[in-house]
Amino acid sequence: MSEQLEQAIIVGLHINDRPQADFDYSMDELASLAEACHISVVDRLSQKAQRINPSHYIGTGKIDELRAMAEAHQVETIIFNDELSPSQIRNLEAELDRKVIDRTILILDIFSERAQTREAQLQVEVARLQYMLPRLVGLRASLSRQGGAGGAGLRNRGAGETKLELDRRRIEERISMLQHELERLVATRQTQRLKRKKNEVPVVCLVGYTNTGKSSLMNALLRYTDPDTTKEVFVKNMLFATLETSVRNIELPDNKSFLLTDTVGFVSQLPHHLIKAFRSTLEEVTEADLLVHVVDYSNEDYDKLIEVTNQTLEDIGTTGIDMIYAYNKCDLTDTPYPAVNGNSIYMSVRDGAGLEELIQSIRAQLFSNYVKCSVLIPYDQGGIVSYFNEHGQIFSTEYEENGTRLEMECSQIDFDRYKEHFIDHALS
Repeated sequence: MSEQLEQAIIVGLHINDRPQADFDYSMDELASLAEACHISVVDRLSQKAQRINPSHYIGTGKIDELRAMAEAHQVETIIFNDELSPSQIRNLEAELDRKVIDRTILILDIFSERAQTREAQLQVEVARLQYMLPRLVGLRASLSRQGGAGGAGLRNRGAGETKLELDRRRIEERISMLQHELERLVATRQTQRLKRKKNEVPVVCLVGYTNTGKSSLMNALLRYTDPDTTKEVFVKNMLFATLETSVRNIELPDNKSFLLTDTVGFVSQLPHHLIKAFRSTLEEVTEADLLVHVVDYSNEDYDKLIEVTNQTLEDIGTTGIDMIYAYNKCDLTDTPYPAVNGNSIYMSVRDGAGLEELIQSIRAQLFSNYVKCSVLIPYDQGGIVSYFNEHGQIFSTEYEENGTRLEMECSQIDFDRYKEHFIDHALS
């Protein structure tokens, strides 16, 4: 017998100056977030207003309508599209006599379920406790109602329930302890980042809305450049499948390489608790040499997804980093692909179409400082010849009277570093 899903009604407040399409999209997304938490949305209620009601989020008339709707559907859970204040939760619980949760707790719950590494688990727990701390009274009332309708919704709340039984002081101590452990992990990550910088390996970061195909693209690029790869990352068609930052080395045929980083996907109104908690993970994005913004081109609201992602990137401080747009899932549209239009690549990861075009665009961005040259290296400097064989693209090697002649392409930095050891040299 299949597990019965918890049922809920979703509620949104449409502030008058907000475009209707944006509001409709946010409500659809809220339903998707609920589904990701194993909750079935049976109805929705919306209200237009000039501002949010500070005491109840929506007006009193709408509360009566919502109560009648909940009774008609026999649901015990009401989900609100914005983050509710502690007093709003308390007042709504008292008026509706039902479990009241908001968009933020849904996202936190999904993150709790998806987190695999110790760092991700710590980040989510810190965010969750910081969210819950001022809401203890209201959330305790919610907890007393949990377990109905099969108990399938918000199934991993168990850890959260235990923490709510702690008093405020102990929760604050717990947050402090978790943050201390996080700081140690962050220090390790920063050390790894410094090593990469020292090795002068460029970093390309995949960014984008959740579930646009970033991890699938990473795997496709790994397979494209190394068919025997065993380093593929986890992929699943669901919101926030990837919370961990995955870094893989991409080797190109001409001895060029770059590090490809896959990051957590974004979503509109990403809770500030999570942005703060995941700051160390998101720093990977701010330190990248190039961003590849993966877009689900088959989504009719793809321009909205781009806007949300770009706004989040701006909030975490990526201004000035070059960006390539990878319009994925073109196989689900009428758009011809693969195609290149400036810094936009139209492609299909599923079909493997557009990978070469994307790699060439990445190559052009990352390795624009490479030079073609002819150099003569003395025979007693064989280490330099070995270095360029490993780090440059050698077109030809000739052994002359005074040394080894290399016709090659290398980075301007490497050329300048060893220039004083060359017997002669010329740039093409």
